[in-house]
Formats: sequence, C-alpha cells, structure tokens
Amino acid sequence: MRFMKNLFFAMCILFAVNPAFAKDIVYVETSEAKDKYHIDLLKFLFKDDANYQLKISKFTNLSYDRTKAEIEEGNVTIAAFATDTEIEKRLRPIRIPILKGLLGHRVFIIRGDDQARFSTVESFSDLLRYKAGQGRSWADTAVLQNAGIPTVPVLKYPNLFYMLEGGRFDYFPRALHEPFSEIAARPELGLAVEKELMLVYPLALYLFVARDNTELAQVITDKLNAKIESGEFDEFFFNYPLIKDVLNKVNVQSRRVFRIDNPNLSPETPLENKSYWLNLEDLSE
Repeated sequence: MRFMKNLFFAMCILFAVNPAFAKDIVYVETSEAKDKYHIDLLKFLFKDDANYQLKISKFTNLSYDRTKAEIEEGNVTIAAFATDTEIEKRLRPIRIPILKGLLGHRVFIIRGDDQARFSTVESFSDLLRYKAGQGRSWADTAVLQNAGIPTVPVLKYPNLFYMLEGGRFDYFPRALHEPFSEIAARPELGLAVEKELMLVYPLALYLFVARDNTELAQVITDKLNAKIESGEFDEFFFNYPLIKDVLNKVNVQSRRVFRIDNPNLSPETPLENKSYWLNLEDLSE
C-alpha cells in the first residue's frame, strides 16, 4: 500500500514538472516591435511555471479581427487587444491593463514637414480642423469619433502610413510606445512624431483568452496581481526597452494635453485601482 501511495505521488510530480504534460499557451508572433511587449510579458509571467509552456502559432502577423477569430476557434490561446464592450462579449478579458493605460496616451505621427501646422493648435477645437486616421475595427476609432474628431477609418494597418503620406488624412494618433519604431521601419515615407500635443483618454490593453478559458484567465490574473503587489511588474514595465526609450523621447512635460472620454469602456474596468494605471504627472517629474 505504501508503495502504491509513493508511486501515485511520484506520478503527480512527474505530470506537474514534465514539459510533455504542460499546457500550451499559443500566441501569434509578430514582426512589429511595438506588439512584442505582451509576448515578453507572458514569458516573464510563466518563466518559472512548468505547468504551462508558450508556443508560437503557425500563424504570423495576423490582423486583429483574424486573431480574435482564431482565439474563438481554439487555434490561438491568447492575445492582447485594446478593450471595448464588443470584444469583451466575444472573448474573456483579463482585467488588468498590461500597459498601465499607456495605450490611451496618444501622440501623433504626421508628415515630416507638417509640424508648423500642428504648432498652431492651442485648443481642442483647433485640433478638430484636422483629420485623424485609424484602423476601422480598433477600439480607438469609436473614441475619437465620439469626441467629434474627424476620423478616416482604414481597413488594413499598413495602409495607414501610406495614406497619411499621401494626404488622405493629417495625423495618425499612436500610443506613446508605438510611433518611433513604426516610423523607423518606414524611413522612405518621411513621417515624424509631432512634438507638442498629446491626446489622453482611458483605455486598457488587456490580455484576452477564449470565453470558456476561465482557468488560464484566473492563473494570469493571479500572476499579474502578485507581480504588481511585489513591485516586479513596475520594474518590468519601466525597464522594458521600448517603454524606457519612448518615455525618454516623448517629452510629456512640454506637451499640450487634450483629454477626452471613452464611452465604450465596460463598467467593470478597474479604474479605481490606482496601482494598475500610469499617472501622467509621474512622467513629468
């Protein structure tokens, strides 16, 4: 009897630590530097957990809509999206903003010779003279339109840069961590980061899994909360090369900030938990 008990416990240990029995977390690889953050965050969260192993999907560089569909069909386990009420009906959100709300702090990509035009923008009403470009299915598009900002919705993300360069709209609002690498990847277009303005609204980048994947959602929630409480998450975030580089470049303290509402946030958005969110004033110190 003792032998059988020992064998049972040994088998339990084997299953717990053997990679052959670990549960797969399948993610989509991307060539965009700005989109690698959540993948590196997952590696950070699961680096010492033998119960799960991260795997690259057979798909690469999928559109947001296609990625959502692949999660629903079970071919991809997890991805990061800007949240709104519609996506939260389709997929299960892990309600911790993994970019501390940085996604709602927007600076503009403009044509390189247009800075003088934007330097004349002193008020939000001045900004309304110009057209923004955004992805058609992105959560941000409805936010901008709700604020009365003239917005040109574009189906394919890469086309936004070429349409901006071609004069179809005047600026492309991007989260603080996004525009510098995007411009560097397309030097032939002569685009630049606008130097004086910032648009701010509450927006969370969440990790999403399938609606029925409650187990993984809870595991990640617990891991993230533990890292936030210990201070390890902030250490990861502020020292992440892309974030660190951008916060050094963006000159938050010198920008004119325009704040708008986000009517598409779920009532369950944890806005009251200050440890989850970036304080803009902290970046000005």
